[in-house]
Amino acid sequence: MSVIIPTYNAGPALQVLLDRLQQQTLQPCEIIVVDSSSTDGTAELAQQYGARVFTVLQSEFDHGGTRNYAAGLARGDILVFMTQDAIPADSSMLCELTRPLQDERVACSYGRQLARADATILERMMREYNYPEASASKDKSHLPQLGIKTFFCSNVCAAVRKETFVEAGRFPEPVIFNEDLFFAAKCILQGYSVVYAAKAQVIHSHNYSLMAQFRRFFDNGVSMRNNEWVFQYSAVGKEGMSMIRNQLQSLHRQRQWKWMPRLVAESAAKFLGYQLGKRHRQLPNTLCVKFSMHPRIWGKMSMATGGIAEKQG
Repeated sequence: MSVIIPTYNAGPALQVLLDRLQQQTLQPCEIIVVDSSSTDGTAELAQQYGARVFTVLQSEFDHGGTRNYAAGLARGDILVFMTQDAIPADSSMLCELTRPLQDERVACSYGRQLARADATILERMMREYNYPEASASKDKSHLPQLGIKTFFCSNVCAAVRKETFVEAGRFPEPVIFNEDLFFAAKCILQGYSVVYAAKAQVIHSHNYSLMAQFRRFFDNGVSMRNNEWVFQYSAVGKEGMSMIRNQLQSLHRQRQWKWMPRLVAESAAKFLGYQLGKRHRQLPNTLCVKFSMHPRIWGKMSMATGGIAEKQG
């Protein structure tokens, strides 16, 4: 098993992550860190922990391509993808995450994300909604009911057999958002299943500003529009409205009414960002770069394709 972690100025969280990985009951054969030219000693710290460290320029990073590069260097037969700020909640995380892959019909598995102690109530509710207590397996039979939610998968903490990863076409590249969802979609449409392993738990959350939420969902809209083969399933399920209703009900039950205006504002920022992202081809390129959370990747996609059209990998 190879654990792959893209990094950039990871800070103290990386040391905690590496410590927790060394405490796992199921030990990886290697940890691969692909560092985007950090200036805070990230690469040096990873080397001290025995990780194989490879450096790329910040301008060369993209969510799919950088992970594909690391996967090509991996020696393990199972690839575990993590992010630099996802902290294993206990020593059984890797064991629980990779357990579903014993079934050859399972293409990949992803873990449960628990909110950090400093998470806002809205962020905590979002994590609880997207990452519930019960594990689940998803395949093509769930598409009529769940729609695009069938493909939901997060490589904040995910595992896949290397053979399956290559067979399914790896992550799309260059890609600005949703590389994990697109990979899961390809696997499911090819007849595999994807497992949500709720016992594989990491601590991971973000308290994004309204502008950051707008930019994230702008990139989400861009990636969806540029991958019509997945976007066609988005009309089923209406997960966004379902989550908002769930959050409003939870706030009411907990008498946390002061958070309702913030929920409305966040929902509006996400909706506006997503709708503009879907219509990015009608916007000036300079405005798209300004709206994007990842302007460097946006520029890379433009140079690679002569426009803003993502490859399916």
